[in-house]
Amino acid sequence: MQRVANYQEALNYLYRFIPNPQQRPDPNENLTRTRALLEVLGNPQSRFATVVIAGTKGKGSTTAMIAAMCRAAGLRTGMWTSPHLHSYRERIQVDGVLISQSGLVDGVNRIAPHIHEADVAGGLPSTFAIGFALAMRHFADEQVDIAIVEVGLGGRYDSANVLDPVLSVITSVSYDHMEILGDTIVDIAMQKGGIAHAHIPILMAPQPLSALVTLTACAAEAGAPCFVVDDPGQGGIRGDDPADEHVRGPIPELYDPFDFYLTGPRTPTFGGEFQAENARLAIAAALFLRKRWPHIDDHAIATGLTNVIWPGRYEVCTVGNVQVVFDGAHNPDSAERLTRSLNHDFPGRPKTMVIGCSRDKDIQAMIPFLARAADQVIVTASRHPRAWSDLGALRDMVCAVRPDIQVIGIADPAEALAFAVHHARTEDLVVVTGSLFVVAAGREALGIASEVD
Repeated sequence: MQRVANYQEALNYLYRFIPNPQQRPDPNENLTRTRALLEVLGNPQSRFATVVIAGTKGKGSTTAMIAAMCRAAGLRTGMWTSPHLHSYRERIQVDGVLISQSGLVDGVNRIAPHIHEADVAGGLPSTFAIGFALAMRHFADEQVDIAIVEVGLGGRYDSANVLDPVLSVITSVSYDHMEILGDTIVDIAMQKGGIAHAHIPILMAPQPLSALVTLTACAAEAGAPCFVVDDPGQGGIRGDDPADEHVRGPIPELYDPFDFYLTGPRTPTFGGEFQAENARLAIAAALFLRKRWPHIDDHAIATGLTNVIWPGRYEVCTVGNVQVVFDGAHNPDSAERLTRSLNHDFPGRPKTMVIGCSRDKDIQAMIPFLARAADQVIVTASRHPRAWSDLGALRDMVCAVRPDIQVIGIADPAEALAFAVHHARTEDLVVVTGSLFVVAAGREALGIASEVD
């Protein structure tokens, strides 16, 4: 192929390989194609250690926290996450620094000649698999000691599952991507639990009993030591699911990291009650990694928690005299946790919700949580192709739950946020949520996005 000349051409090349949603391939082929591509690149992922993080909620936050702790310990640390908020480059970071535009251009030019060599299982690798391979090569070139790798979707068939990690982590499991992962918590947990590897410890957050038993079974089948990270009072079980009453089986050993990490902060600098669970899981991961890298000490853990940055996830900003919370809650469980945190952290504060959703999410189940916490709602839509653009229908969903409040439709997220801030009183709280795409649009409108493609 002709070499790409600039950053935009590099992005255009990558996006040429987005799969056709109407022709979804066998998911196992993604692993085959990813392995084939890495093979022709010389298996760069074999030159450093990896930690793989799966789950439904909190994957990105947990990934960012573990990476920050490793960096604080002096380890050269790669981080692969998805999706990005503002720039594709956010997905590929070394020691908190995004891959440069020229670095991405060079990476595409180096990997592109090998794409067709990896044409296996009847097709080419996807945009995601190519980006993943590009990240692994970048980490190898940058001589990282460890890469903290977030699973993109599911786990069992995600590109990250070609890795041989030193540790596997599973955050909270709930309903999302059901059209791909399955209709039940058990189905979804089967996909997440697919990241278990023989003899590799697997740490998991508290789960509904049905998910906990399923994940434990996946670990046992793989021969992976399995631990649920929680305090003794809860026993590793959170919430419930209709399947719980029909599920019986062993649950994993309880592991409380605060038996070993005795001083320093226990939550990250960004707020939200739900982040305490993610932080506990990240601290546990750091303690397990300490067995290999003793310099991941309590000071490194504390420094990581203090310095970690993860934009758009319960991020509180001030615009004039108005506080704005950005949180990309995009499924029912995340919406419930967001509203619980808002009520805890900002009790009695009138709240204007700026809500925009993606059409492939369970909007009907999300809206009640968000609407019940609101004193006013502005419905909007991002420019992303997956955005739910029928503002009338979205407004009707809100009104069905809260006929007593004002619901306004403003198509452009930037205008919706500007309207909310302009009409807010000092005591009001503006919350932008429902989709990371809407959160990104809001951050860009306020000029707090440092890199935008």
